[in-house]
Amino acid sequence: MTLSSAHPLMDGRTADSPLITAYRGGKPSRRPVWFMRQAGRSLPEYRELRKGIAMLDSCLKPELAAEITLQPVRRHDVDAGIFFSDIVIPLKLAGVGVDIVPGIGPVLEKPIRTAADVAALPTLTEEALEPIREAVRLTVAELGKKPLIGFAGAPFTLAAYMVEGKPSRDHLGPRTMMHADPEAWQALAAWAADASGMFLRAQLEAGASAGQLFDSWAGSLGLADYTNHVAPSSARALDHVRGLGAPLVHFGTGTSELLGAMYGVGVDVMGVDYRLPLDEANRRLGGTVPLQGNIDPALLEAPWEVLEAHVREVIAAGSAAPGHVLNLGHGVPPDTDPTVLTRVVELIHSIAP
Repeated sequence: MTLSSAHPLMDGRTADSPLITAYRGGKPSRRPVWFMRQAGRSLPEYRELRKGIAMLDSCLKPELAAEITLQPVRRHDVDAGIFFSDIVIPLKLAGVGVDIVPGIGPVLEKPIRTAADVAALPTLTEEALEPIREAVRLTVAELGKKPLIGFAGAPFTLAAYMVEGKPSRDHLGPRTMMHADPEAWQALAAWAADASGMFLRAQLEAGASAGQLFDSWAGSLGLADYTNHVAPSSARALDHVRGLGAPLVHFGTGTSELLGAMYGVGVDVMGVDYRLPLDEANRRLGGTVPLQGNIDPALLEAPWEVLEAHVREVIAAGSAAPGHVLNLGHGVPPDTDPTVLTRVVELIHSIAP
């Protein structure tokens, strides 16, 4: 399982880019930065483009998804595009009834709560992923030497939505299922792992130069539950892309106590949320793992001198790690002033690596 000779990582377009260099623990030509959720809600050009188009529909129109992915790269001069999609797209493409309801989030037509529900789940096919591949191809053709980051939701986060049927505060449903019906849980987590893994592989094979697994809800778990009931399925998702040679990143929110276990599923880079200073994250990981993060999104609305001091602190804290890619400690808030993000990028690029 290897990437084609025409892939941006293989033909020389992105292999020496600042992002990929830092992900691989080398010294980049400039300090790399990108933002989770940089494509989307905070940009007026995005809101204009999306008028009258449902969220999941916009993800499955290749030209539209490509254009949305490219917007923040043009505007902010960030060092990577992050593929515009949604973690529930693999569910939609498999034929599971799901929609993004404005103001709520992903909502399933029918929650998956029993072994019979899991057994009845449809199978995601390679053919169904063709709109994803096409969107990636269009995006990569425009990005040139800047890498595209592919992404997928980690199996726990995907399964949490499937069990609850909608977003939840405490994820009691999936946490209960792990213990009350471990066989059903394992089957569901394996289904989610394969769907996410295929989704990520489609992006990488079509031209993405790195991949990130997002575990939005793993912070609701204790270490023992994560290690015993979740880590194996995250490793299974990554098995779909492990041999490709593209750097793999793992990120979760509220997961400071899980960092070592999350790294242990087999990734190259750990994303760190805003709750844990990067020098402490580096210490917990033994000083051997490139890091990504972790500007606090709450400071984007602070006075510039406060935000600048914070960005410089994050850079200083990340300097002990073998590699450091600047990012937010979570996604861009929807009401962020885009000019602030551009200014943050300019600041980061002005500080020599």
